[in-house]
Amino acid sequence: MGTQLKLSTAYHPQTDGQSERTIQVLEDMLRACALDLPESWDDHLPLAEFAYNNNYHSSIKMAPYEALYGRRCRTPICWAEVGYGRVMGPDFVQQTTEKVKLIRQRLKVAQDKQRSCANNRRRPLEFEVGDLWNLKLEIMYFLRCHQLRECIGLV
Repeated sequence: MGTQLKLSTAYHPQTDGQSERTIQVLEDMLRACALDLPESWDDHLPLAEFAYNNNYHSSIKMAPYEALYGRRCRTPICWAEVGYGRVMGPDFVQQTTEKVKLIRQRLKVAQDKQRSCANNRRRPLEFEVGDLWNLKLEIMYFLRCHQLRECIGLV
């Protein structure tokens, strides 16, 4: 299948960063649920999972549910159209729809917060012909200074 096992420890992760990012988003979602619903936050875990799995991920250009099953998931918002309200009760469908909207809003806020924190540390790099730059070779453990000969575009 082409999978690779990457081990990491609890407070010193050294994997590809993807799992750390996922854990960070899930922690933000669960923290928001626990703060707003301290008595019943654990009842809302399936809805938080649902919101996460049906949220668009820019890295895979689709939602995880869509990537796994090859189609979009029927959301509670579509349940009324399909007729699940008669089977499950209109109150349940209404409550679930409101909770999913709330969780999606919170997930969007968490993503925006993390994006702004990440972008604060970034700055555009501009090079010109004749600038000096260092080539760091991890295998050889030394730095070598070079002069830029040609600019292709922005980094």
